[in-house]
Amino acid sequence: MSADPRAEENRVQRRKALRALLAKPLLTAGTDDDALRLARRHSSELREWLAVETGWRLVVDAESARLFKTAPTGLDGTHPAREGRGRAPFGRRRYVLLGLALSVLETADAQITLGRLAEGIIVAASEPELADAGVTFTLGRRDERSDLVGVVRLLLTLGVLERVAGDEDAYLTDTGDVLYDVRRRILASMLTGARGPSTIDATDFDRRLAELIHEPVADTDDLRNRALRHRLTRRLLDDPVVYYDELAEDERVYLVNQRHAITRRIEEATGLVAEMRAEGIAMVDPDDELTDVRMPEQRTDGHVTLLVAEYLAARADRGEPVPVARLRAHIRKMAIEHAAYWRRGVTGPGADAELLTVALNKLRALRMVSDVPGEPPMVIARPAIARYAVEAPTIRTGPGTRKATRT
Repeated sequence: MSADPRAEENRVQRRKALRALLAKPLLTAGTDDDALRLARRHSSELREWLAVETGWRLVVDAESARLFKTAPTGLDGTHPAREGRGRAPFGRRRYVLLGLALSVLETADAQITLGRLAEGIIVAASEPELADAGVTFTLGRRDERSDLVGVVRLLLTLGVLERVAGDEDAYLTDTGDVLYDVRRRILASMLTGARGPSTIDATDFDRRLAELIHEPVADTDDLRNRALRHRLTRRLLDDPVVYYDELAEDERVYLVNQRHAITRRIEEATGLVAEMRAEGIAMVDPDDELTDVRMPEQRTDGHVTLLVAEYLAARADRGEPVPVARLRAHIRKMAIEHAAYWRRGVTGPGADAELLTVALNKLRALRMVSDVPGEPPMVIARPAIARYAVEAPTIRTGPGTRKATRT
């Protein structure tokens, strides 16, 4: 007997809604209407699956769908915020500006101009604690104004602000201002920590961050196992690769024993496909949608990243760190070889360092390389990079074969 077409259609739509939430945990009306409609239609089933498998909370209303994800660790800096695809990643100053902007918007009127937001940030930035930490803002310099515009454009992308009139470029050139609507319901959903920041007494940054995402677990076997399942499922959904050697002992044992059950449930709900190896597990997306870092990519940076991955993959079996200086030399050589196809300036002074920084940041984010502490700077290839190893071509020489030597 064939499956019920309506049931199959519901399953497909639920999967599509869940994938949309995993790719963009804050869906807003006006920007993500189709995905938001699906999330609203299947909110009960999605909320139940997420609660059971991940412990994440899903809140859906007419204006937005917010998946309150909890990061498995507060130490991963490989996926910084960006104001848009291809834009520079957020650094310390932009993150501080983002926090200050949210605090100003919390008490702002229903509408606010970019100039008024800047004035509020300057006042908020005058707090002694920020000055003691070496953080100051006058927004008098163009680079500071550019950082503020980057923060505002991120808030526009998230749906916290909605542009009414004007353009941010006019503010940058000091020739005009911009008016925004403040979407308070979405603003209120920005924080995702397990605790409110005001309830944390720790003063050290790392401790504050750890307490912000800490989730206490009752001391029973069932609740401990549920917490393990939540942590591991989150990592499999969020991380490109989950390596066994990076897990705590109880997490490693649980994942080894339950990997087929956990990955099967993820596959059924999301369409991701489990790739299991001796070193760990990756949930692969056949449609290449659930990632903010793609590889391979076209153009110069994408080609450089692929060549660096190939170079490291050829040395991965040795398990030896590779000096960054050697990688820069390799890029200089490749830049001369591919100068006709890469963008201008790739053979100029310092271009190799810039190209390598972009490539290594991508490979770190994809968990294909990690840094080796100490000097000189070195990186080491991780097992997932093996898929980019290029075998020497086989040359037929009669009855037998032999491996050609690459030069």
